[in-house]
Amino acid sequence: MKIQQKHVIESVANALQYISYYHSPDFIQAMVSAHEKETHQSAKNAIAQILINSKMSAIGQRPMCQDTGIVNVFVEVGMDVVWEADLSLEDMINEGVRQAFTNKNNPLRASIVKDPLFSRTNTKDNTPAVIHMKVVLGNKVDFIVAAKGCGSENKAKFAVLQPDDNVTDWVLKMIPTMGAGWCPPGVIGIGVGGSAEKAMLMAKESLMESIDIQDIAQKPNPSHLEKLRLELMEKINNLGIGAQGLGGVSTVLDVKIKDYPSHAASQAVAIIPNCAATRHLHFSLDGLGVAQLPAVDMSVYPDLEMDTSSTRKSTLIHSTKHR
Repeated sequence: MKIQQKHVIESVANALQYISYYHSPDFIQAMVSAHEKETHQSAKNAIAQILINSKMSAIGQRPMCQDTGIVNVFVEVGMDVVWEADLSLEDMINEGVRQAFTNKNNPLRASIVKDPLFSRTNTKDNTPAVIHMKVVLGNKVDFIVAAKGCGSENKAKFAVLQPDDNVTDWVLKMIPTMGAGWCPPGVIGIGVGGSAEKAMLMAKESLMESIDIQDIAQKPNPSHLEKLRLELMEKINNLGIGAQGLGGVSTVLDVKIKDYPSHAASQAVAIIPNCAATRHLHFSLDGLGVAQLPAVDMSVYPDLEMDTSSTRKSTLIHSTKHR
């Protein structure tokens, strides 16, 4: 069965609109758990505000964050796929991005600039996306569509360590240098091995996985990699950075690690954080039409009220411009 060009374009556009206002249930559940555990009131309020904002975005179908992100797409194309298309797959994806970001019912902020070294001119439709493709066995196309905010993207870290250097020590050294500009709490993605670009790609790919650290914690015999994830999550949360940098115990909701065989003389390591506006969606196309996106379960949202007893109100009516 042929996969049609229009189905790719519409599916990508629909997915980007969807993730602009719907958090995934695993993220909401992790945030609710973080809110329940948080001991610092200011950080607890920050988590509550993120959850309230997320619910309002879902109800109103409006962006959860003003930074609607740079689009990242991971595609696995089956070797037996037959296309009915005039455009390349890359052009189909970018047309989907264009339609999503210029949707009159929910226009999304265009943040992409071309000629980045010189004119830095806005492309007006958030294209082009950053696209990674892989050819695999099968007769379908799998997509992961993500919108990555710049606050977290700008905090990416990379190093080539010596083979006997301790990755945990390096990660714990890097996390405080990221400050709170990556908008925690969120997920930390780590890539280890391969080459420089492979480590960075694995770190980004790992952020596309569901939050499952609590399931890992319950396993009777976790793997070495899972033990490292648990260790890093505990140690990062003990740094006291906290939600929005306000202290507390909820800096990260999960730590993801992907690894790959490496040259014996090298240990490439990359970190990429994901912010509180975690936006990614997985779908497949097999020739049967446009992707069906997940139904939204609003019951995952708790009824929250923020403690405002210690807050201070201010008015801007009589304020003057500061020069």
